[in-house]
Amino acid sequence: MGAEEDRFHSLVFTYGTLKRGFSNHVLIQDLIATGDATFVAVCRTTAQFPLVCGPYRVPFLINLPGSGHRVSGELYAVSARGLGLMDELEGTSHGHYERLPIEIEEAAGDGERRRWVEAYFAHNSYAAELWRKSGERGYSTYSEKEATGYVKRKDRPQNLSFLEQIRLFVASS
Repeated sequence: MGAEEDRFHSLVFTYGTLKRGFSNHVLIQDLIATGDATFVAVCRTTAQFPLVCGPYRVPFLINLPGSGHRVSGELYAVSARGLGLMDELEGTSHGHYERLPIEIEEAAGDGERRRWVEAYFAHNSYAAELWRKSGERGYSTYSEKEATGYVKRKDRPQNLSFLEQIRLFVASS
C-alpha cells in the first residue's frame, strides 16, 4: 500500500451499491468523513467473475473465477472500524455475503498495477443457485442500467429475512 493507504486496515473492492453514485455509497462517504476510508482507484478484477442481480436488483459477485466477465469497480482503503461497518451492511454475520480475497488491477500512470484485496461475494450457501437463476450470464459492471428497479433495504418486505428473500428469488420461475 502507498503512504496514505498504510494507515488503513484493509483494501476493499466495491462493485455495486457501495460505488459512487449508488444508494449505499453514503456509508463510504461517512467513513471518508470520519477518516475511516479513502478512495484508492478505479479498478477491475484480473479474473472473470459472475456479477448478477438478485432480488430487488441487488448486485452479487459470485466466487466462480473464470465465469462471467472481468468486473469493474472502485477500491477503498478502510480502517478496522470501517471494515466492521461494511461487514454489518453486507450482512457477513448473517450469511448474506462473505468477504474473500480477490486480485484486482488498477490503472496507474505507468501501466496497470495488480494487487490482492478483499471483496464481498454472494455467500456460498446460495451463490451457485443465483448464478443458475441468472441463466449463467452476468455483467461486467453494475451501472445505472443494471440498477434500474433496485429497492432499498428499508423499502423491502420486512416480514422476511434477506436470506428468505434470496431463496424465494432463486426458487421463482
